[in-house]
This record gives sequence, C-alpha cells and structure tokens, in this order.
Amino acid sequence: MFQFNIRGENLEVTDAIRDYVEKKVTKLERYFDTPPSSEVHVNLSVYNKEQTIEVTVPMKNLLLRAEEHNADLYAAVDLVVDKLERQIRKHKTKVNRKARQEGAPKHVFAEMERDAQNRLEEDDEEVKIVRTKRFDLKPMVSEEAALQMDMLGHSFYVFTNAETDETNIVYKRRDGRYGLIET
Repeated sequence: MFQFNIRGENLEVTDAIRDYVEKKVTKLERYFDTPPSSEVHVNLSVYNKEQTIEVTVPMKNLLLRAEEHNADLYAAVDLVVDKLERQIRKHKTKVNRKARQEGAPKHVFAEMERDAQNRLEEDDEEVKIVRTKRFDLKPMVSEEAALQMDMLGHSFYVFTNAETDETNIVYKRRDGRYGLIET
C-alpha cells in the first residue's frame, strides 16, 4: 500500500487536491500482484500560472518517476498518472520478455535524473550548485540503461555497467541514436 508524501511549492495542498492525487495514484496498485508498500513522493508547484506535478515512486526493483505541466492541476495529475501507467506496462513487458529469453529477470533499475530546475547559476564568475541528488547505481547492461532512460524521458542516464563494474553514462544523440561514455 502506498504512503503519500505530498508537498506544495507556491501552492497550498488542500484536502481536495490531496484526495484527488491519492485517489488517482492509488489506482496504480492494480498493476501489481501484491500492493507495493512504498512511499510516493509528490511535488506540486505553480510558476507563472503553470501547474507542475512530479511523482516519484521508489520500489525494490523499479523506480517510477514522471513529471507533467499543465494550466489545470487536475489535468496535470491525470497526465502524470497516465505516464506512470505507461512506464509500468513497459517495464512489465520488458521483464516478461526477458524472463522468456533468460529464465528470470536479473537486473535492477535505478535512476539518475536531471531536474529542469537544477541548473547552474553564474554569479560574478562563480559556479553555484543549487541542488544535489544522490542515487544508488544498480548494475545493468548499456542496452537496459538506454531503455530506462527512454522510459523516464531523459536525455542521459548514469549507471554501473554490469560487465565492467564501472560507472558509465548512456545518452541520446541529436541524430536519435545512442552514445555510451565509459569512465
């Protein structure tokens, strides 16, 4: 069963908003045989009349994350839940395909995510780090990292290469293909 941590920036989280978010996100439990017991982190914000919702659901073998912007907060909630449902279906399809090919899923997912608001600000030629994120990097092959990156909608993904046990970065090139940076 999900436990919710709902936070608002420039927005008061009313009971109606809280109930709507919990009701919609709880519907994701139907995709699991046993309801996952994880905390759902929801960040609601308003900037320039644009509503933003970010939802992160860390689970044992999967990290779900989606972000959506809309003029209507309730529409943004619906859109972000649709994204999360697509991620779950895509993950289940991939796990089932891998189970048929190899016998059982071996790899665990992790996320390295770039937040649009996490930009460097220059102030008198000084670089200021305005936000720091830490993630556990799970071992996986580069193809799996590329799939995870696509599933999250990011342009790059940091992971531990299961074959070399080194930190690698997979990224999407401008031509639509993928690149791999080995350290």
